[in-house]
Amino acid sequence: MEFKDFADIEKATRSGQREFFRFGLGLTFVVCIMIYTALGIGITGPQGIMLVAAAMIGGYMAMNIGANDVANNVGPAVGSRAITMTGAIIIAAIFEVLGALIAGGDVVSTIRGGIINQTAIADSNRFIWMMTAALLAAALWLNFATAVGAPVSTTHSIVGAVLGAGVAAGGMAAANWETLGGIAASWVISPVMGGLVAAGFLFWIKRSITYQTDMVAAAQRTVPLLIGLMSFAFTTYLILKGLNKLWKVDFLTASLIGAAIGGATWYGMRASVRSRAAKLPNSKEGINSLFTVPLIFAAALLSFAHGANDVANAIGPLAAIADTVSQGSVSSKAGIPLWVMLVGAIGIALGLALYGPKLIRTVGGEITELDQMRAFCIAMSAAVTVIIASQLGLPVSSTHIALGGVFGVGFLREFIKKSYSQMIDEIRDHHPGADKEVVDAFLTRFTQANVREKQALLNDLKTQAAGTGFSKNERKQMRRVYRHELVKRSALFKIAAAWIITVPVSAVLAAMIYYMIFGVVHA
Repeated sequence: MEFKDFADIEKATRSGQREFFRFGLGLTFVVCIMIYTALGIGITGPQGIMLVAAAMIGGYMAMNIGANDVANNVGPAVGSRAITMTGAIIIAAIFEVLGALIAGGDVVSTIRGGIINQTAIADSNRFIWMMTAALLAAALWLNFATAVGAPVSTTHSIVGAVLGAGVAAGGMAAANWETLGGIAASWVISPVMGGLVAAGFLFWIKRSITYQTDMVAAAQRTVPLLIGLMSFAFTTYLILKGLNKLWKVDFLTASLIGAAIGGATWYGMRASVRSRAAKLPNSKEGINSLFTVPLIFAAALLSFAHGANDVANAIGPLAAIADTVSQGSVSSKAGIPLWVMLVGAIGIALGLALYGPKLIRTVGGEITELDQMRAFCIAMSAAVTVIIASQLGLPVSSTHIALGGVFGVGFLREFIKKSYSQMIDEIRDHHPGADKEVVDAFLTRFTQANVREKQALLNDLKTQAAGTGFSKNERKQMRRVYRHELVKRSALFKIAAAWIITVPVSAVLAAMIYYMIFGVVHA
């Protein structure tokens, strides 16, 4: 056996040890939940056993949410190298837990999203079986999606699971199909809106900063305004979505508070940005560094809002089961005991730390290349799109918005690169027979010009060389050459497919698990 073989064996052993450590730590968390629920809650009998099982599954579900869904909040920041993987995991874990414990609320709807008519499942035992099946089905689907590297909506996962288990328990009439129609609409609305908003911000940054001759001066004017807008957007977003369970305010009040904080941020950041930008080189790489700190804040705030909102996906069904067991009947709203909230909060943080890096890498670098400017636009899109959609009454998914933002900046880059390549070819086309030095000199002037000057140079060139150029067929062939793919198509198709099948797959899986539980109980 050669030394290379020993090295391969050692490498495989280390990998196996890491995987065993992650599995062992996750299993320890679930076992701790089992011990506390069995000994600390003090509920005995068949329903007590179901509560213990549901609590363990709730912890498993929370870890899967941390492994899959949190990547959307910190992935762009990691992919742009604004923050390291370790730093992102620490920040996200802390703020996810804070969001869950501080603003996660003390009451949840027992029928997630109103998709099941409560009167159809009045029997408490059937309700407990239904919620347990929904929790396990959603967790299994999220686990599979994480394993194949597909970021999916945890909200859609649990909604589909509750739907499937609810139909299995109460029949087709138990489902609220109008609500499901809105969820299906969000499959299209969320990524499209997120992509358009992110692409719009990136186009603004390019036009106002990176396409200018003096990028440093342009950044000194524009970056404080962008940071102020970020402060406005995230303040409004957190008030409406992150703190809504603690502090109920209307959209106008939240917007006015956000505008005041945003304006103060813009005013306070002008001197700081001016001082930092003056020391930077007049290049895109230099300007990128101005977005590093805002990106770190954005990752933290998005994690806080996610912890406040999406912890209910893990603990909502568990809280409903605990309430039904203690009350003896099914209620429309269920209080959340502290131990249930801790299961969700700690589980999300643990799942992120153990299994989150895979999806963080997918979101941050495997779809399209990100720098700080592009990542900033994605973070802005996540906040702005939720605000707009909530006021228009449109159903949206934060996961789909974030991924739509990643695809949006990628496709905009493709469009810009293709357009620029066509402009360069047009310049060469209008210099037939010219010396190479003449063409290169014009290209140098064109490259260094700002947007308006570029357009003026092209207009002058067309006027001077009217009638010359490629034929229609030749230009059609050129467009194929300029089809630069800066977005990985395999990632696009894989993620889109996962989004489409999330609700039906989790619904079918939940129905199967419900029938298994029903069969075991009545065996």
